[in-house]
Amino acid sequence: MPTNETDGMVKSNGAGSPRGPVIYASDPWLPGGPSQKAPRQLLNESERARLTAISSIVCFKKGELIYREGDSAAAAFNIIRGVVTTYASGGHIAAFLHPGDLFGLSEEGRYINTAKATTAVEAYRLPVAPLRRILLSDADVDSHVIVKLCHELRQAQRHALLLAQKRAAARLAMFLNLQEHLQAARGESTAEIYLPMNRSTIAEYIGLSLATLSRTFGSLAARGAIAARDLHHVKILDRAAIRKLASLGKGKRGA
Repeated sequence: MPTNETDGMVKSNGAGSPRGPVIYASDPWLPGGPSQKAPRQLLNESERARLTAISSIVCFKKGELIYREGDSAAAAFNIIRGVVTTYASGGHIAAFLHPGDLFGLSEEGRYINTAKATTAVEAYRLPVAPLRRILLSDADVDSHVIVKLCHELRQAQRHALLLAQKRAAARLAMFLNLQEHLQAARGESTAEIYLPMNRSTIAEYIGLSLATLSRTFGSLAARGAIAARDLHHVKILDRAAIRKLASLGKGKRGA
């Protein structure tokens, strides 16, 4: 297992590579209703080209450590393919990150969390020094990154709200709703919700024991609210029931 982010396999940025970094986020300052505020690609072709010029493409195997909290922060990352899990101090899961997400935030030159590849991962590696020069010289790219950070802050707030709920069914419903929303935002089909992480990781993320999570999945399936093709694919059969559970979970007293 590698000890820091420099151990990932590096690919060239040549022909056949993706067309450059992308940042998907909803703009909190954009006027209009939910359809106007849906997550979208923020970078234009010129901005993507500038970021591509300073980046390399790195690959990590499933389960591979990308960097540890406290490591020297030499680069930030933009996911092309795969899912990354970040861990806060104490080893608690902080977030699941998907294509179009950024990770690798640092403080005083060191990473503030730990990141591991949940699946096989391909990502742009953006060295800190040239990235900083672009952010200082290009107000538009700088603002896009700020919008993305605000988007990730809202995701963290939703996670905190989820953990505050008393009922396991409300936690699971909120988690499934969130995963479906993220899937739709990436332009993917929502006929099924794809859960690349294992059940133990999901249980840890939503603050349940594995046994309780398994019982809750079984309960929702028995009620006809969901159906699981396997451990990684869940279909919502009764959307009204799942939305009601998730909505109840947002109440001040939980559900």
